[in-house]
Amino acid sequence: MKTISTLFAVLMLSLGGAAVAHDDAMLDAMKTANGGQLRAAGIHHYELVVAKPGTKGDALPVVVYVTDHAGTKVPTQGATGTVTLLAGGQKSTVQLQPAGENVLKGSGVYMPQAGLKAIVSVSLNGQPAAQARFEPFAAVGGHNH
Repeated sequence: MKTISTLFAVLMLSLGGAAVAHDDAMLDAMKTANGGQLRAAGIHHYELVVAKPGTKGDALPVVVYVTDHAGTKVPTQGATGTVTLLAGGQKSTVQLQPAGENVLKGSGVYMPQAGLKAIVSVSLNGQPAAQARFEPFAAVGGHNH
């Protein structure tokens, strides 16, 4: 019986460590595949890539890459999504459309600058939407995203 108790304790400790491994600080420390900021959204990871600070225009790009927690690409065919961007007292919402194996893209007017915040909401194949919050230009580990 003691062996079962020990095994259960080890299992619980290992699961607890897995949950901690996906907090924002840990995700910010990870190198991303596309140079964006990574966040957990339910059972997936979203990597948000926005225009560089100082870029101006009416159709600035917004790209979201979807993977599972192991980094495996998750198909986005049939997915829908939005990115709400907040910066400089302005709010903008960009509609996302599938644009590749695990990619959602859109474009809109926003101010890519320090302090930019974003809320990404994605529904994969009619599933309930999962959301993640981003600060893509926050200084992290001595560098900016």
